[in-house]
Amino acid sequence: MHNSMPPLSALRAFEATARLGSVTAAADELSVTHGAVSRQLKSLDAYFGVALFAKAGRGLVLTHHGERLQSGVGDAFFRLRESCAVLKRDVEEAPFTLACPGSLLARWLIPRLDRLHHELPELKLKVVVSDTEQPGKQSDASATLAFSEPPWPDDVDVVELIPEQICAVASPQLAAQCDPANPATLFDHTLLYTASRPQAWPHWANAQGLELTQLEEALDKGQGFEHLYYLMEAAVAGLGVAIAPKLLVEDDLRSGRLVAPWGSIETPARLCLWLPSQTDLLTHPRRSEPLAEWLKGELGR
Repeated sequence: MHNSMPPLSALRAFEATARLGSVTAAADELSVTHGAVSRQLKSLDAYFGVALFAKAGRGLVLTHHGERLQSGVGDAFFRLRESCAVLKRDVEEAPFTLACPGSLLARWLIPRLDRLHHELPELKLKVVVSDTEQPGKQSDASATLAFSEPPWPDDVDVVELIPEQICAVASPQLAAQCDPANPATLFDHTLLYTASRPQAWPHWANAQGLELTQLEEALDKGQGFEHLYYLMEAAVAGLGVAIAPKLLVEDDLRSGRLVAPWGSIETPARLCLWLPSQTDLLTHPRRSEPLAEWLKGELGR
């Protein structure tokens, strides 16, 4: 029993009343009713078996016993407030680190970074290239922006932004040799792909009703690239037909650098914002939700 303590809520009500000299002022500061503070003070009187306050006109003053309690409680709550303020300031001043694959960073996010910084200056955004193939697993990231297929793991919060669409693209000269009404003419040319998205060509071929065995044979003779940037440059150079997320080649399609003879198809993947457990202060909803809403708005342009 010697180590027992009264409820912290009662001590908090006592500290505020002692500091402000008024139950009403303490209630206002704590955002509770006058009666709630009075009940907390009475519970402390009962706990200690002595009166901690005495009336003085319209206010209250500490008794001898109250002064003894205030000497320790006041200092303790002051240090608590200081510790909370320092942590809150550190969290708010720390940058929000967004990780994403290099191709997504270079071909979609970087052209929009200036607008993002301007519209969300309080985020203090720092962007890094993902160092893992598993979204949400980069230890130094506040969030990860990446394409991925469900189901999602239980230890992260996933904000789905848009479904992934992929398309087969080629240079205008090579695309002119393809029949938009016959996707099988694809196999008259070299297939280009990246090792990081092996499921892309099968998804596309299946949606087009093509034989997967024929696709596998074509891929065996095709050309792989480590990064999507190199893949796209190879397609622009006319080295073959590449497969890529439509989001990352939209500028090339608009400018005419690339052509998608057969349009695009939707895959099971989604572009998502991956967040660690929201118990992590650096990914508190107050910081991540504005970014998610900004991304949705930008993707909807």
